[in-house]
Amino acid sequence: MSRHGGHRENAGRPVGSANRATADMKVRLSDLARQHTSIALDTLVDVCENGLNETARISAATAILDRGFGKPSEAGADQDITVNLPFDGWCIERAEPTP
Repeated sequence: MSRHGGHRENAGRPVGSANRATADMKVRLSDLARQHTSIALDTLVDVCENGLNETARISAATAILDRGFGKPSEAGADQDITVNLPFDGWCIERAEPTP
């Protein structure tokens, strides 16, 4: 009687090997997306300026900033963060938790 289903020894793609079909598809998809970059950015700007609700406008503005300047990195808990605001010399520092 033969065994059906389940894990068979040495079956399938070896662990760690690249899936060539998926890699080729990603390249083609990236090329197609790049052809529509200006339309997509124009749409984001339009939503940012004329969106029907605040959530849509904020999402569009965030997407534009992320594409223009990169996504901000998160600071670790052990890092000191000081943000100097460009007005009135204010400075915001992260407060230490109280025990």
